[in-house]
Amino acid sequence: MEDGGKHFVFVHGLGYGAGCWYRVVAALRAAGHRAMALDTAAAGAHPARADEVGSLEEYSRPLLDAVAAAAPGERLVLVGHSLGGLSLALAMERFPDKVAAAVFLAACMPAAGKHMGITLEEVRQRDRLLHARLA
Repeated sequence: MEDGGKHFVFVHGLGYGAGCWYRVVAALRAAGHRAMALDTAAAGAHPARADEVGSLEEYSRPLLDAVAAAAPGERLVLVGHSLGGLSLALAMERFPDKVAAAVFLAACMPAAGKHMGITLEEVRQRDRLLHARLA
């Protein structure tokens, strides 16, 4: 990497697309880093429809492909928001040698040894409690 810059990959949350990161990506590039934001399957400009995505693996495929394509020896900084955290966890598990760090920004983080469905149910419960308190 030129000038010691890092390579950042951003994953949006549920209901968003890669465009939500445009200012962050532009600022990091201006500072000499490599930065990219991805649309997960059926989000943003990705051509798949939601009913065509049957698993977290399929949903996360754009991120998994990007991490797999990193140059030998390159280590990425992954940043995920909301549901994007589950995609980060999958990429970290799949490619431990290609991930320098992962940033879970108000993101789902799976509990070790538990099914990821448990994490999603915990998020739903937290959201219900939060909305009840705000009402």
